[in-house]
Amino acid sequence: MNAKTMIAVLTTGDGRTELGRIAVPRPGPKQVLIKVVVAAQNPTDWKTTMNFKQWGNVVGCDFAGIVVELGQEVDEEFIQPGHRVASFVHGAVDLNGSFAEYLVSPAHLLIKIPDHLSFENAAQVPIASLTACQCLFKSLSLPVPLEKTDQHTDSTTIGDILIWGGNTSVGRIAIQLAKMSGVKRIVSTSSPENFEALKKLGVTQVFDYRDHKAGQKINSYTGGKLRIAMDCIGEGTTPFQVSEALSAGGGTISVLNPYLSRKNGVETIHSLGYTLLGQAFEFPCVYEPRSGELEFGTKMTRMVSGLLVEKRLRLSPVRIIPRGLAGVVEGFDIMKRGKANHEKIVYRIADTPPVTSGPDLYF
Repeated sequence: MNAKTMIAVLTTGDGRTELGRIAVPRPGPKQVLIKVVVAAQNPTDWKTTMNFKQWGNVVGCDFAGIVVELGQEVDEEFIQPGHRVASFVHGAVDLNGSFAEYLVSPAHLLIKIPDHLSFENAAQVPIASLTACQCLFKSLSLPVPLEKTDQHTDSTTIGDILIWGGNTSVGRIAIQLAKMSGVKRIVSTSSPENFEALKKLGVTQVFDYRDHKAGQKINSYTGGKLRIAMDCIGEGTTPFQVSEALSAGGGTISVLNPYLSRKNGVETIHSLGYTLLGQAFEFPCVYEPRSGELEFGTKMTRMVSGLLVEKRLRLSPVRIIPRGLAGVVEGFDIMKRGKANHEKIVYRIADTPPVTSGPDLYF
């Protein structure tokens, strides 16, 4: 490992980004150094850059790359230099982000990339899959696929689930995991042009999210007995719509953006994927590591790795932005304007042109 500095996309403190050079990070205990091959973009990337206004942080969460170096206390039987892996970090809040040539990652959250899967496709998996796992298997207590258990052996006892925002990255993975979990009927929402695509993933019935009576119609479709839901949007009218869909007798909504239920007897549980990293962080308040999160994250990464090996997850098409990390401004603009067309935006790090200007930060 000869490189001392690296190219990275840095926050400017005013909601924008620029390319610069910073020191290559070093792995600490239970961490690995990764050479990033492809970084994938999520809404959290531009939203955190816009709202968490600090200067000089490295942007980006999802990545796929190659293990370069192991820190102390890393299980060498599980991971070795040269392995192809994917995972996520908490981008735009410190000097460790995926929109860079190198990063350090907690070893327990590394998803092994099978030989048949490209870096471009693998980069879209981590946040979407692990957030879906957190919502379904932790917040809503669905049985975990591939896990030998007597719990919920009769799929008809699981009943129905609503996954609001089914054509999002998280939603598409959640639909497939819910089906593997044995849910009887999966109800979802999207725009009409995506109805058939979601049904191919396992959705039983799809409703138009723009219909202001969608929640009421879902409640009627499920006979007023819907008890569990996952809200992949959590903005605008969705808190009202999802709450309306659930039974008057109560239920649980797993939410990606925190809000209080609009119906008596219905609780909301906030799922935040960054807690699986097993370390304290500020976003925007301080989150301390919670008991069991690290173990749950480890368990889920092993499960997702197995599903990828078995080719059981259908992934979204990718959209490669030209010029690597120099194209992040373009990628952010595409996503902000809602023009990604349900493709996953990715950046090939090797396509980044040499940095001839911008900040030089040496820490």
